[in-house]
Amino acid sequence: MSTPPIRCGWRGMAGDPLYEAYHDTEWGVPEYDPRALWEKLVLDGFQAGLSWITILRKREAFRAAFAGFDPDIVARFGEADRARLMADAGIVRSGAKIDAAIASARIYLDMREAGEDFSAFLWGFTGGRPLQNMWTPQSCIPAQTPLAGDVSKALKARGFKFVGPVIVYAFMQAVGMVNDHVTDCHRHEPIRRMGA
Repeated sequence: MSTPPIRCGWRGMAGDPLYEAYHDTEWGVPEYDPRALWEKLVLDGFQAGLSWITILRKREAFRAAFAGFDPDIVARFGEADRARLMADAGIVRSGAKIDAAIASARIYLDMREAGEDFSAFLWGFTGGRPLQNMWTPQSCIPAQTPLAGDVSKALKARGFKFVGPVIVYAFMQAVGMVNDHVTDCHRHEPIRRMGA
């Protein structure tokens, strides 16, 4: 019998196949696709006040409800769509978060129309490359950083909501703008090499 890999010490992850797979295959992998980055930012906004595993378990329902997170479609959502979303038990039914998601699609399109690539905008904060951290143990990892505060302010200035520095730092970790796998985690080194 093989020894299980050493992973980051996230509460509730051990033995949860969905959570472990997310950690092992997605979290921290540098993401440069603007649409995928927008989807993750929206989902992190829905996470506010909840645990990420709650959102992860609902992710496919979110994707179905939000037209595959196609910003061109979501930006056209009106009152009937909002009512549909508020009635959808498969997602987080928060009027403020739903409104923020729809508004963020419109902001995304406005940025694109103005020639501003969402990916280039975000990655510009790290010089286009992941920041490599060397945390150990898990308790050393901060909930937010000054850089996350800067990204948060820039997003808020464009009109995004649910993008406080804690949410933004979780987003930055998830999309690989920072490598926050602890150093003894089996994913730390592979993720580091992706940013080299």
